Amino acid sequence: MDKLKPVAGHDYPKTWIEFGDWFASDDACAAYLEKLRWPGGFCCPACGVLDTPGRATRGRLICRACRHQCTVTAGTIFDKTRTSLRVWFAAAWYITNQKQGVSALGLQRVLGLKSYQTAWAMLHRFRRAMIRPERDLLAGTVEVDEAYLALRRGAGIKHKRPGSKGHDRSHLVAVALAVEVHQPKGFGRIRLRRIERPSIDALLPFVREHIALGAKVRTDGSPIYAVLKDEGFDHDPHVILGSKVPAHQPLPGVHRVAALLKRWLLGTHHGAVDPQHIDYYLDEFTFRFNRRSSTSRGMLFYRLIQQSAVAAPATYVNIRDNEHPPQQQSRTRLYLVELNG
Repeated sequence: MDKLKPVAGHDYPKTWIEFGDWFASDDACAAYLEKLRWPGGFCCPACGVLDTPGRATRGRLICRACRHQCTVTAGTIFDKTRTSLRVWFAAAWYITNQKQGVSALGLQRVLGLKSYQTAWAMLHRFRRAMIRPERDLLAGTVEVDEAYLALRRGAGIKHKRPGSKGHDRSHLVAVALAVEVHQPKGFGRIRLRRIERPSIDALLPFVREHIALGAKVRTDGSPIYAVLKDEGFDHDPHVILGSKVPAHQPLPGVHRVAALLKRWLLGTHHGAVDPQHIDYYLDEFTFRFNRRSSTSRGMLFYRLIQQSAVAAPATYVNIRDNEHPPQQQSRTRLYLVELNG
């Protein structure tokens, strides 16, 4: 739990009118980003010294200890951007204020961007910042299952009819799902990950990474889950094959989330999601689902900008080719972890 819980109207704007007042210039956006990136004061990315920085032209910050020069956007998703910070902040506000998400074309229209590629890359940079690596593990009763997503690889690509000889299945993507189940009803947080295929080699690392030891892991009767008990989990299998009970009754959480995910991909993105980029769409869906009960859109904006300040930078080529640059902000990330506990 954050020790420094943000307050509406003080740490983030509550309405669009307040947003416009707060971020009327790039300098105001940079000052806000600096506060989020270094809430306890400037921390030099090179030497890690905490001190008030010297300030030079073009927004450069100078470490008084090692004389290293940087900017508040260096090492973040805004690194080397030619787009105004005001536009970036407006994009973040719009993205977090649309409950069902936005498409790149919709973002381009709202912001008046000349290039579709700019809007597409902005969305993907924000998606790369939506998941915290240090997030808490799922606990209690957790349902685990897998599902297939039918994605469109690109315009002009035609697929053969399902069931026909030689049917191309390369557009089908397997996804592992984990959903916290509350008693007597309701769902908690979720975790999603693309996997090569439903196998213990793919699902066991997923369970280990996202679910706390000792949790009750509820699955179907597939033998690939048999090893969970030996791994320290309270395995609760439900044999569905051949049973008269519909699959969604013993495993309501994963079936509900899988259905919502497919509906979101078809509704917001019209199914036009390249399989090689599905990982970050899954991150966005997770970000939105886990905050579905939030009554403050401003808080979501705050969290997205806060996480954007410590997420690794990525170029358009990195995003286009689905490359994952190494994390370059370890000092800042560790600093925020210490502050937030």
